[in-house]
Amino acid sequence: MLNNIGLPGLVLLFVVGAIVWAAVTQTGKGKLYFKNPHNGRLRDAPIGFSWTTLFFGPFPALFRGHWVGAIVIFIVTLISYGLAGIVFPFFYNRWYVGYLVNDGYKVTGADGSIAEISNYLGRELPQ
Repeated sequence: MLNNIGLPGLVLLFVVGAIVWAAVTQTGKGKLYFKNPHNGRLRDAPIGFSWTTLFFGPFPALFRGHWVGAIVIFIVTLISYGLAGIVFPFFYNRWYVGYLVNDGYKVTGADGSIAEISNYLGRELPQ
């Protein structure tokens, strides 16, 4: 069977397998719930791999109101002929949490341990 797919097919199979493995190991890290103390708006942010960004590109960022994220994902994916669409899902949710924290949102709860999620994200989460 390996004679039929050749070296390029084997490399492609390895790359796709590595991406799927990395995505699966990053999935299900929990969800953070945020509230902006200034205007009372509520937001939630999943943690880990962004399956929605993988399948829908910049639209999840657009629907979340993260305009800069949507524009950057769109432009970089366009420039890279779609290859960046494989990279952004690995860090978009982390980027979105940073956007919310910088916008003044405070963590009100989580589906997992806030300390573990904070450690995973590598940043202190305001509560």
